[in-house]
Amino acid sequence: MDRKVIIIPTYNEKENIEKIIRAIFALDGDYHIIIIEDGSPDGTGQIVKRLQKEFPERLFMIERSGKQGLGTAYITGFKWSVEHEYDYIFEMDADFSHNPEDVPRLYSACAENGADLAIGSRYCNGISVINWPIGRVIMSYFASVFVRKVLGIQIYDSTAGFKCYKRKVLETIDLDNIKMKGYGFQIEMKYTAAKLGFRIQEVPIIFVDRKEGTSKMSSSIFGEAFWGVIGMKFRKIKARKN
Repeated sequence: MDRKVIIIPTYNEKENIEKIIRAIFALDGDYHIIIIEDGSPDGTGQIVKRLQKEFPERLFMIERSGKQGLGTAYITGFKWSVEHEYDYIFEMDADFSHNPEDVPRLYSACAENGADLAIGSRYCNGISVINWPIGRVIMSYFASVFVRKVLGIQIYDSTAGFKCYKRKVLETIDLDNIKMKGYGFQIEMKYTAAKLGFRIQEVPIIFVDRKEGTSKMSSSIFGEAFWGVIGMKFRKIKARKN
């Protein structure tokens, strides 16, 4: 059976973390979870430790000292997942903006339809976002338009954070050479995978803004992404050397 793990970065997600873990473990398919916990002062890590006693073979956690950025959290999870030889490696938010019931659809895109990277896409079938302010929808949508024009990749949701990778993608990408740390990290990973020749498929989802907890989005994140995309256009992408 394919080994599947979902990486969930957390910082102050006490309202959501137990519910998202139980929702994932209720899915068919024996999914595992690795939490990358950045020293949440609200007790998120303690909740995960309690649940690890209930799910000792499926729930894992790496604790880090303080907020170190979304990109570094995922890279930590990628390296752990590759080291533990998972076949399919997912990214997912803790706040239910990504519906756990869509996880099998991303897995199917890779396992059955031949994708190397499946993206849960808000924009490949129009705009499928619920409960976001219109200004944030416009900023996010046109950020992806900007990325398509500048980088020349046909990905409609370049900032999406709901994804499934085949392990070989993460083994090929030089993770230590990924420059961007915030949401630009999502763009850089997709662009790198595309430039290395991997097949990417967008799977339409409905994105629902978090109902509990606090968003980690800020204007500085978009600034990093804007300038990072410009720089990416002029950088050569090379596979990791074994």
